[in-house]
Amino acid sequence: MTPSSNHPARWWHWLDDGRMQCDLCPRDCRLHEGQRGACFVRARQDDRMVLTTYGRSSGFCIDPIEKKPLNHFFPGSSVLSFGTAGCNLACKFCQNWDITKSRDMDRLMDQASPDQIASAAQQAGCRSVAFTYNDPVIFAEYAMDVADACRARGIHTVAVTAGYLHEQPRRAFFAHIDATNVDLKAFSEDFYFKLTGSHLQPVLDTLLHLRRETGVWVEITTLLIPGRNDSDDEITAMSRWIHKELGADVPLHFSAFHPDHKMQDVPATPKATLVRARAIALREGLHHVYTGNVHHQAGDTTHCAHCGATLIERDWYRIDRYRLTPDGRCPDCGHTLAGHYDRVAGNFGRRRIPVAIGA
Repeated sequence: MTPSSNHPARWWHWLDDGRMQCDLCPRDCRLHEGQRGACFVRARQDDRMVLTTYGRSSGFCIDPIEKKPLNHFFPGSSVLSFGTAGCNLACKFCQNWDITKSRDMDRLMDQASPDQIASAAQQAGCRSVAFTYNDPVIFAEYAMDVADACRARGIHTVAVTAGYLHEQPRRAFFAHIDATNVDLKAFSEDFYFKLTGSHLQPVLDTLLHLRRETGVWVEITTLLIPGRNDSDDEITAMSRWIHKELGADVPLHFSAFHPDHKMQDVPATPKATLVRARAIALREGLHHVYTGNVHHQAGDTTHCAHCGATLIERDWYRIDRYRLTPDGRCPDCGHTLAGHYDRVAGNFGRRRIPVAIGA
């Protein structure tokens, strides 16, 4: 399908008062003719729900897979990344706010059909395509079509998402996805409501669905913000929930906040905070805990969950050492490392390559 400003959208129903309710996410936007939802990209036009950004992108770039971040999904490989505009959350600390809060993207956006994106990824030698920069659930119809085109070429798809969506679209969307990094922004309803305009439970429901009912590879990222979600108690509670409900092998990434958007008066996260959070999560039994947005080689390195041997040694996004058997096991004790691996690590390194994909 080609780029469109009025592509038919799924997941909506009529209300008795004549409004149209979007059923994609828990915002449940109720629209009169001509109105757009809170995400700004799903709209009511001519008594239809449409996706206004189908086939349109804020730009394409080839990244290392570790930048998503995914440390257990074909390490060292390259991923073709793109997003669109808008978002269904209202994070005051958003670090991609120029994209997620955009209201005028037509003159800025590249255009590409699903087949063109899959073809470009294949030609560039990318192992996967990532829906990122803004949340792909709001352009689910486009992302799902891209994913189908990718699968036809043997290319994986990755969703970088806050996981804020209803059950029916959740099942449909993730049926097309191979790996995801879910942004678990905090572990308190108060944080979610006051700082993101959303709620915690739907995100937890998404994580539970992914682990219990799908084969999607899951990693989690939490952006630690000083004084907001970085207390020992909250990190402990979150780590215990992940361990109990999702399992010890789910990788958890703690990432550093920098002042941005509506929280420029909050200081950047000290490296020591990430190191402390990592220690807490490891103490609570999680096997693979990483630090992000800071240079911390210990927090980049993957160890065997059984014997503790170093298996994948990283420096930022570059892999310096890769010690796995051809079937993804520790060469010292034979324990299987959770995730998906090639016989030899990729060598894409720390590069970032912008890509032009014509419509």
